Amino acid sequence: GGGPDGGGGGNRVTNFLVAGAFIVGMGAGVAFDTSVNLEPTNVASRDILDRQTPSSEVCMANGASAMVFDQRVFLSLNPFNIYVSQPEVKPGCVLRRSNWSILERNKLVNPDQEADCKRNMNTFAFVGDLDKSPEVSCVYHSEEAENQYMKDPKRAVLGDGNQPRPGQDYSHKAFR
Repeated sequence: GGGPDGGGGGNRVTNFLVAGAFIVGMGAGVAFDTSVNLEPTNVASRDILDRQTPSSEVCMANGASAMVFDQRVFLSLNPFNIYVSQPEVKPGCVLRRSNWSILERNKLVNPDQEADCKRNMNTFAFVGDLDKSPEVSCVYHSEEAENQYMKDPKRAVLGDGNQPRPGQDYSHKAFR
């Protein structure tokens, strides 16, 4: 048998399912809205980083935008201690070696600095607007420091994300 509408009680279950889906959808929407921030103050994509980079058009044409982490490490010897400051994250630019002429034209590097940087197979990077007084640094491209998840996580220097268990071979792990 069924009710007078011929639904046999199925409408009530359907209504509860639809209401539950609506509530879950609202909850998911609120969670997404509060957790995802696509404002320029949140560097969530390469495009936002590119827009925030100083002298961005020059950078995109001659190098790559980068996040720069300025951090200080203090080492005391008596007693032996290491202290680390909070990192300061800034937008910057790493120039391709073939495009150092931009820095030369703006008189931001001299021939001695350029020779030193070139001798060590490095390149230049900067933080700040090229038309003002940017901080220019000779930087080394470390292929050893590339993300290990893109290569072989088991070869990571600081660990592969797996904690050894008792009874396992520890000879290949670095303990800190």
